[in-house]
Amino acid sequence: MTDARVWFITGASRGLGRAFAEAALAGGDRVVAAARDVSVLEDLAEKHPDHLVALSLDVSDRRQVFDGVERAAAAFGGLDVVVNNAGGMLYGMVEEAGEEQIRAHMDVNFFGAVWVAQAVLPHLRAARNGGRLLQVTSMGSGGGMATVGFYGAGKAALDSVSEALAMEVERFGVKVTVLQMGGYDTGLFTTGTTATEPQERYQPLRTEMEAMWGDAVSPAPETAAPVVMEVASMPDPPRRLIVGSQSFDQVMELRRAQEEHYRAWERLSRLAPG
Repeated sequence: MTDARVWFITGASRGLGRAFAEAALAGGDRVVAAARDVSVLEDLAEKHPDHLVALSLDVSDRRQVFDGVERAAAAFGGLDVVVNNAGGMLYGMVEEAGEEQIRAHMDVNFFGAVWVAQAVLPHLRAARNGGRLLQVTSMGSGGGMATVGFYGAGKAALDSVSEALAMEVERFGVKVTVLQMGGYDTGLFTTGTTATEPQERYQPLRTEMEAMWGDAVSPAPETAAPVVMEVASMPDPPRRLIVGSQSFDQVMELRRAQEEHYRAWERLSRLAPG
């Protein structure tokens, strides 16, 4: 057990967080699984009574996060791998979203992840072989898309902060990796979604977007777990990684389209000396 690592995973009640927790436990590691509702983790706790601690946590509450991280570190004597996974979806057009909805969404998807990162860093600096912080974002964080603009905005902000954080903490032996996740069957668009009040003027576009999403079956979250397990074990992991074969192709295509757009307007860009 001396080589067993301690994981702290937020949003561990379902989807990717649950899959990562199960994979870590299967590998002989110990896990502090954080979620707002820990009752759904009872079966996992019963199966792994000495290796899993379920922690009730609302990541949008900064004080609760810092207190919760201290309890998490005390549970198994430290933290080695932190997966910043908690999040939700705000579905709807930008004009439709209310202030309370937008702030609540960003409190979880962006600020909550920042609070967790701040709280765990002292423990990751103290980790035996250098701590690992895995920041779960999205393959869609590189550009906005109608109906999911605020989700993309929160993930893009976390992408940027995580890049900065990686530069700031690598000299302390802490490695930060941005996991740009593809479209896994996590329940994000069902139990994890808050929807705006639809405005009739946007119905044609909404219908187009729903048709574009289609009825394609998304892969199960556990199919992404081996990638995360490998990243967490690498002495020099990537700073950012697209997780998903189809997602990799889609992101590369988006990047090519963006470059073509910039090149099309290069003449206008170069009129300014800056």
